[in-house]
Amino acid sequence: MDELIITQKPKRHSYKTVCAKLGFIMCVYYICRITAGFTVGLIHGLFDEISETAFYISQGIILVMLIYMVPLLVAAILFKSFDYYSDKIVALYKKPGRLAKKLGTFPAVYGLGYGTALLTMLLTWLLSRFTERMAGVEEFFQPTALEPSNNIVNIIMMVFMLVVIAPVFEEFLCRGIMYDALKPYGTGVAIIISSVLFGLMHGTLYMLFYTTAIGFALGYIRYATNSLFIVTVLHAIINAVAAGLLVMTSLTEITMWENKLINTFSNIYQFAALMLIIIGIIAFFMKIPVIRRYKIENAWNEINGIKKIGLFFISVPVLIMLVFAFDEHANNMMLAELVKLIRGGGG
Repeated sequence: MDELIITQKPKRHSYKTVCAKLGFIMCVYYICRITAGFTVGLIHGLFDEISETAFYISQGIILVMLIYMVPLLVAAILFKSFDYYSDKIVALYKKPGRLAKKLGTFPAVYGLGYGTALLTMLLTWLLSRFTERMAGVEEFFQPTALEPSNNIVNIIMMVFMLVVIAPVFEEFLCRGIMYDALKPYGTGVAIIISSVLFGLMHGTLYMLFYTTAIGFALGYIRYATNSLFIVTVLHAIINAVAAGLLVMTSLTEITMWENKLINTFSNIYQFAALMLIIIGIIAFFMKIPVIRRYKIENAWNEINGIKKIGLFFISVPVLIMLVFAFDEHANNMMLAELVKLIRGGGG
């Protein structure tokens, strides 16, 4: 009991420190995104003679280094993850028992995420149609589709990024480092905050809602299974569906819509993806009774979960991160104005 009394104040202080570190990591992430975009644009502008394939390879390397590796390295250093995971990494990525049953949660996770996406589209459409003040709101919530390509190397790289690179790096960062840093202050807090940060990493307001929903589901599965292997594989399967759509649209563009077989297969694939969403939504609601069996731990009881989440969002680094996030989701309006101001001052 004495030990608990002694550690009460440091708990609050340490939680604020964790919040500040997470906010700083996300600020680094957004700066890396801006830098990556600027660098890719610079390469495209300066090297007109570079081949299209060489450009796409260079772009892929830049994106992996800046958007994935740098933020993950910063997070690992701040949370001393090299020491923390040295004896845990094998267990976290070990193939668990009853794997098929655990991977069977995929339809429910997919349905929750893309069901949220459809709900977002519906609500923004209704707001824009029935509320004059909200006219134009759809522009901020437009679905984000992967741009098709007619370069085979680029298609292969994008699929590899979606199905391998993104799941491995994002899950280790969000359901690994971030989740584990927050878990001592409550499992629910860890799931919610890590899923919100995961959603904020995905670029637009439309993607924010459904990736946050997917992040929440993956966070719950991480809690229920204590496995990074499961959530990484589920993330890869979800992205594989999107990668399949990318391949289909790219092939139709390459063939200039003249190949009836590809067009037919593409339409069937899109219909199957829509059916998967519907099946997934039903599967999610069927999973709710099972979800209720798990009691979410509130490891640090001095402050309830809602207040802990509130404390997170008033951390100064987190507030700065939210400014970056707002600008990212508003198509970099503030950044564009800042660039104009700098150019104007330079002139």
